[in-house]
Formats: sequence, structure tokens, C-alpha cells
Amino acid sequence: MTKPLNIGLVGYGFMGRTHSNAYRTVNNFFTPGYHPVLKAVSARDAVKCQAFADQWGYESIETDWRKLVARKDIDAIDICTPNNLHKEIALAAAAHGKMVLCEKPLSMNTADGEEMADAVEKAGVANTVWYNYRRVPAVTLAKQIIDSGRMGKIFHYRANFLQDWTISADLPQGGAALWRLDAAAAGSGVTGDLLAHCIDTALWLNGGISNVTAMTETFIKERKHNLTGKVEKVEIDDACSFLCRFENGSLGLFESTRYARGHKALYTLEINGEHASMKWDLHDLHRLQYFDHKDEGIVRGWRSIHVSDSDHPYMKHWWVPGLQIGYEHTFIHHVADFLQSLTDGKPCAPTFREAIETQKVCDAVLASAKSNQWANV
Repeated sequence: MTKPLNIGLVGYGFMGRTHSNAYRTVNNFFTPGYHPVLKAVSARDAVKCQAFADQWGYESIETDWRKLVARKDIDAIDICTPNNLHKEIALAAAAHGKMVLCEKPLSMNTADGEEMADAVEKAGVANTVWYNYRRVPAVTLAKQIIDSGRMGKIFHYRANFLQDWTISADLPQGGAALWRLDAAAAGSGVTGDLLAHCIDTALWLNGGISNVTAMTETFIKERKHNLTGKVEKVEIDDACSFLCRFENGSLGLFESTRYARGHKALYTLEINGEHASMKWDLHDLHRLQYFDHKDEGIVRGWRSIHVSDSDHPYMKHWWVPGLQIGYEHTFIHHVADFLQSLTDGKPCAPTFREAIETQKVCDAVLASAKSNQWANV
């Protein structure tokens, strides 16, 4: 018999949909000891909020998130809002003794993240941050291979995340749909939105980053603001590239932009080690490309591992070998891991405290770009 976990969702946008789908699906495939109950969703627009609740099966709505976090019938608060609201909601949820699941990035900056981590730890509530790419089976398999020592010493880590959706100068900034272009709501541009994913995965796979040197660019300097109707300065980064040194001695190369025409969501990573190399592509997310120098010379070359067998991470819960899964399953895996962590009494990575490490790197990247100098993490 599984125990109910009453979910209170704040926000009904893209991430609200992915999380809701995960809550509805997880117990059909996993048996973690708890089952999510979609108790309530909160958003300012009552009509749209009710439509979302009806579609996804939430029992009730609130138009003020403060009422949601104060409700005694809510066990966990899931924060799917613009970044500038993460801290206030998380602090209030912790003060009411609620578990907190927060979309990435954790906070607007490291100082806010520290305050949030302190709050959930003081309250003793379970917490996690939705860095979902850790839970792509192929990426989890890469982690297992690295931890096994098969790669040997790591020399290089490189990653990019490329999009093209903000190229038009006519695109406005701000408001419900385009808050990611508004620094007041997002904090930063591609650094906190896209590179944060790359950085979190890199820290998980390859360990800590010690210092960085970065450059950023805002290609369109002014855009009309949806809320004020005025043409205002654009203060987020449209593109960011940085070099870094990892604490294990390896070198890193990262790039992200929303101005790469033809790319909608190209996230790739490659790791080069003493004995082997690996690479992964979000567009082909169920495959891990692997090269092992120990192979016999006449057959040595890159192999494509189709990560769909029952002995691959997470895959025993899904279909028969050879049938792949997709993006939405990463969120289901995260919910399954979170629920299992409650059963086991262990933290669900990345916790708020762990996610601060990504925020520190993001802050150092932005500081380096501003100063044109290397910055320590």
C-alpha cells in the first residue's frame, strides 16, 4: 500500500505540464512507496488556472500561492514559476513545513540559493531541484562508466546548448510567455536557462569546477516590454561561451546561444579520457556514443550504445529492449527518485545545497564576462 503525497503546484506553464505528467504517470511504472495526489495548482489567472486543473486532474486551485503553501492538506510545494519568485515561495513553503521541489536554476544568485538551502535544512524538509538531464538513461549510464574508472584520467569535457528562437528583433520581452528575456524575472539569459543544465550535468559527471573565463553577448540591445509597452534595454545574455578548469585537472569548453539558426534544442556533451571517450546528443537521447582505445585495433572505433535494455539505468521499468523513451520520462524518473528517497529517508539529488554549486559557476561565468578576467568559483 503506497502512501499519498499531496502536491501543490505553483505555475501552469511548460514546466507545470511536464511535472504534472510525471506525477500522473510515475506509479504506473514505478513502486516507490508513495503516490502523488494532485491536490491544488496556483496561478494568478483563475480561468486559465482552472482550465489547467481540469485538464491535468488537480482537485482545486488557488490564485495566491501564499494560500497554497499555508494549506494543511498540502505536503509538497512544486515551484514552476519565473526564477525571481523561487526564493520567496521556497522560504514560505519551508516555514510551513512543506517539502519543496524547485525548477532550475535554484535561484537568481548564490546568496539567494544559500538562504533557500539554509531554510529547507533548518525546517528539515525534503527538497530537490529539477535538473532533469541527469536522469536521461544514457547520461546516467555515462556516469556509471566514469565512476567505474573505465575512462581513466579525464582530459576534456565540452558541452553546448543551442537554440534559435530569439533571433527576431520584433520579439518582445517580459510577460507570462517571454519572461526568460527579462532580467528582472530571469536573472540571466542563456547562462541560467541553458548553461545551468550543462553545468549541473558536468559537475555530476566530472566533479567541481575551480575557475572560468567567459564572454557573453546581447545581440539585440532593446526590445519592447510586454508589461510596460515601452522599448527597454535588454539585460539578459543572448549567448555565452566559457572555458574552465575542473578540480580533477581536466579542461572544459561550454557554449550556449539562442541565435544558432536551425537549432531548436541542441544539447550535446563529450568527455575525453585516457582510455575512452563518450558523447551524447539530446536529439538522439536514447543513445550513448562510446570509443574504447582498448579494443583490438582492426575493429577499434566509435560504437553506438542503444540505451534501452533492462540492465541500463531506469529501463527495466519501461518497455521491452529496443524500444526507446523520451524527454518527458526524465521528469518521471525524477519523481520516482524523489518518492523513493522519502521511503528510504535519503536526500534526492540534486538537493538545494548541491544545486548551489551550479549557481556558483553561473555567477562566476557572468562575473568573468563582465570583468574580462578569469574568475574563481
